[in-house]
Amino acid sequence: MMQLHISHETRYAYLPAVETAQHLAYLQPQSTPYQQVQSHLLSVYPVPTHINQTLDVFGNPRSFFSLQTPHTSLSVLAISQVLTQARALPPSACTWEQVAQGFVYRAGNVFDAATEFVFPSPHVPQHPDFAAYAAPSFAPGRALQAAVLDLMQRIHSDFVYDSDSSHINTPAQDSLAQRRGVCQDFAHVMLAGLRAFGVAARYVSGYVLTVAAKGQVKLLGGDASHAWVSVYFPDLPPGQRWCDFDPTNNRAGWHAPGADYVSLATGRDFSDVSPLRGVIHGGASHTLTVHVTVQEITQNNAPAAP
Repeated sequence: MMQLHISHETRYAYLPAVETAQHLAYLQPQSTPYQQVQSHLLSVYPVPTHINQTLDVFGNPRSFFSLQTPHTSLSVLAISQVLTQARALPPSACTWEQVAQGFVYRAGNVFDAATEFVFPSPHVPQHPDFAAYAAPSFAPGRALQAAVLDLMQRIHSDFVYDSDSSHINTPAQDSLAQRRGVCQDFAHVMLAGLRAFGVAARYVSGYVLTVAAKGQVKLLGGDASHAWVSVYFPDLPPGQRWCDFDPTNNRAGWHAPGADYVSLATGRDFSDVSPLRGVIHGGASHTLTVHVTVQEITQNNAPAAP
């Protein structure tokens, strides 16, 4: 088990002032049997006129808030304390063909909610390039788990992590062609490859604990949000069918790739679970800064003040 403290601060500076704004935040970690949210605080300044929390269609907690007075800046700070637990991948014997066939429509079939994660989505389109890249992992009769692990490992080996090579709206096909990008890009490419072969897979946003290089002090605010992939295995017991795979770090596990991971939200792709998005009136130009810190809490260690 690990006890993790996460601080995620987003700041906008606007010019000219924003007159009114409505925002949606996905900044509260999920509570699961193996990830317990001990505390969560969302602080917004200027103080919103209205704020409320609901669950979205995928079961993710989200906060909506509106600002009805002019403002030249916006600060959103989410502080969470989470207890996590690592679980190894449970064994699965079904082949990828068996899984894909299970999602093919047939009259009288029992509906499986995972079906919606087989189809293309805004950031994960259908394209023959994704199928061609994933094809070597999907040999006939191969177990789905082996195919997914192979695809994850190939992306990890073939792609270069380069934060300057992409932006929030970089098409997944561009990332595939360049063989470079960031965790969001790697997750989208892996999702596209899996869905090309009829496999249900979803996007996971969250955090991962990082460690400072030897001889250096961990910089507060120097971390970042993270993203990986969750794949559906219908032969596993209910409640254990979604298993997570991280092509950026070549890690896999059940519910998360490790105890050093914290899941925020799941969706079809990044567009469903962007940490913060909104609609503003005014503010023709803006600057954005994001500071994230993930720290482990031990008996002799308390997280630094934000």
